[in-house]
Order: sequence, then structure tokens, then C-alpha cells
Amino acid sequence: MVTLNIIGCGRAARTLGRLWAERGAYRVQDVLTRSPAGAAQAVAFVGAGHPIDALAAMRPADVWMLGVPDTAIVEIGEALAASGLLRAGDAVFHLSGFTASSVLEPARERGARVASAHPVLSFADPQHALAQFAGSLVGLEGDAQLCETLAGAFHVIGGECFALSADTKPLYHAGSVFASNFLVVIIDVARRLYAEAGVAPEVAERLLAPLATKALDNVLAHGRAALTGPAARGDHAVVEAQGRAVDGFDGDAGDAYAALSRLAVRIATERGRT
Repeated sequence: MVTLNIIGCGRAARTLGRLWAERGAYRVQDVLTRSPAGAAQAVAFVGAGHPIDALAAMRPADVWMLGVPDTAIVEIGEALAASGLLRAGDAVFHLSGFTASSVLEPARERGARVASAHPVLSFADPQHALAQFAGSLVGLEGDAQLCETLAGAFHVIGGECFALSADTKPLYHAGSVFASNFLVVIIDVARRLYAEAGVAPEVAERLLAPLATKALDNVLAHGRAALTGPAARGDHAVVEAQGRAVDGFDGDAGDAYAALSRLAVRIATERGRT
């Protein structure tokens, strides 16, 4: 069976490791994280592999998955390339949706194939992600042969892959941030504004749930036509007064309100022209 080593076994990497181990796509071999305790916890979740406390203690493997933060990919890639563990034809890929696979050039110079794979799913709760992964999209870029191989591995666990351009990955990833991470920020601001306005928490939750879920359903079904509110209506006096109120509560939230209102006006204007 194809062997898989994991460096940086965070929530995404351990979810993938477990799914691949359970489906027999890869044999998880060695797992290295920031601490021995973390490696042991990751191995326990994956249900396979051996916790390792140093790169030098890892064994050669057919595939290397780097689940480290973006800021560490270059450093880890260079260390792996210099370790003498890579063999010609081995595969090395990272999980960043922002960083291009080209940063793994030192590994390619050692004869390895390199790529990046970005599963588009929230891994906040790995146990939950295990049940949710089937049907998820995965963005791939890098060496064509390796991307094809990875597409097959993701297909085994229910993933559907699509091609990414290395040059525009920052824009692609920003789109995912707007669609996912910023929703958390927006809902958090809404909760705090309700609380500041004296709305009871249980009432606030009853307000939030239908507003947020119905707005999401509407925008997915109707696109820009789903936009409503004072900015969409051109009620600039309300937008300005409301913006001042929000700014007085929280300057950053006020800045966000102003920027989002300008974008809402732009959408409403462009929508009116079509």
C-alpha cells in the first residue's frame, strides 16, 4: 500500500489522514507535529501511524502531506528536501489554499513531485468534518501527474477536485474567506450589536437564525437580486446615521459597516443597470 507521512497534523490533516486510512487509500506511516504529545493525539485520532518527535526520525514515504501553517511551508519544505528522505518520484503536497506549490521547489529539485491540495470545508471540528467531507470540493495545483494521483485519492473519500491557478490562489482563497470566515465575524458583530441595544440573548438568537439562514438561501438562489436594506434602497441618510452609531460602539465594526455599505450601494447600482 502507498505510504503517507504527515508533517503538521492539525485538524485538516488528521481528518484527511483518518479518512484515507479507513478507506485504504494510503497507509499512514509517520506523523510529526510541534510536540510529541500533539503527534500522539493526532495518531490517536487518525487511528494509524506512529508519532515522531523529529524529522530525522521519520522514514521515507511515497507521499508527504504538509499540514503546517502557510508561514511554515517554505521552512518545512526546505528541511524535508535537505533531510535525504526524499526519493525520486515521491510526492510532496501542502494543504494551503493561498500558497502556491512552487514554494516546494527544493523538494522538486530532489526529484519529488509537488502540488497543493485545498479541501473547501470547515475543519473546526474534525469529528464533524469526517461526516461532512463526502461531496466536498478540493482545489489542486502543481505537477500534473501528481494532481491526477491526488484527485484519485480524494475521490476515494468522496472529494471532487478542480484545478486552481497558482497565480490567482490569493484571490481564490480570499473568496473562501469571505464565504466562510467572515460570516463568523459578521454574526459575532450582529450578536454584540443586539446585546448593546438591550435585546435579550434568547431573542437575539431568534432574530439571527432566520435572518442569516434565509439571506444565505436567497443569495444562493437569486444572487445579487437578494440584496435588501437601506443601502440597496438608496436610503443614504439611514446608512450614514447607522454607520455613526456602529462606529461609536466599535470602530472596527464601524469601518466594516461603511465598507460593506459602499459595496452594497455598488451592487444595487450595477443591478439597476441590468
